[in-house]
Amino acid sequence: MIKSYNEKNVEIKNMRGGKGECKIVNHINPEELPHGRLFSTITIDSGNSIGSHEHHNEVEYYLILSGQGVVTESSGEHIVKEGDVVITGWGEGHAIRNDEAEPLVFLALILFTD
Repeated sequence: MIKSYNEKNVEIKNMRGGKGECKIVNHINPEELPHGRLFSTITIDSGNSIGSHEHHNEVEYYLILSGQGVVTESSGEHIVKEGDVVITGWGEGHAIRNDEAEPLVFLALILFTD
């Protein structure tokens, strides 16, 4: 199966109570992802963020495609840039924000652990 770009669901919305809105390109709908619930490219414009949230019985992966962001985890704040991978799960939480002028773009994948 191949899904062309025009078949994908694109959303603009606030995520997890963060600042501003994010663009989400859902590459696969949740019902097409039997072992997870999200496979999307997310764009966060300058000054915007995804608010803090936890992942229980699932793991979320961010692959940073372009730009630079700040991820907040229990261990503190970390700068992430192109090529970095953020892994959050097993009851841990995170948030991500864009303090830079250029958009922050990353691939997000959430898979179930149970």
